Amino acid sequence: MKNLIEVEVRNILFIKNEEGEGSFLVILGEKGGKRVLPISIGLFEAQAIARAKEGIRGERPLTHELIVKLFEEIGVKLEKVIVNDLINEVFYARLIIRKDDKLLSIDARPSDSIAIAVLANVPIFVSSSVMDRAGEEPPEDIEGDIEA
Repeated sequence: MKNLIEVEVRNILFIKNEEGEGSFLVILGEKGGKRVLPISIGLFEAQAIARAKEGIRGERPLTHELIVKLFEEIGVKLEKVIVNDLINEVFYARLIIRKDDKLLSIDARPSDSIAIAVLANVPIFVSSSVMDRAGEEPPEDIEGDIEA
């Protein structure tokens, strides 16, 4: 796939609406750029990404840790993750994996893909068309740390 922009996890935010309900956003930021791509994620994925960013590991592997370990054990190498599409306000992603000499592209939710990429320490990319459509200049007042 051409026209990919490398990004990094900049933050995880909890946003409350007027009814007091909330949702999590993972904020992907262009490496060497200003634009950010906010993607709505669930609580479990937010925790998994935050734990991976902070290097926190439990006594037993959680789902994303298990996937990374499974890849290692069966000889599959995760090369990268790509947030490749945006259809009807839903983001799509691909895990790009290598088994022997074969490169495979596996459909996955962006939230899971990002958690796996952070755990496996592999690059995350966004297609330029997705970034052009959904990327934003970050407001000055968004700050904070990633919390597990």
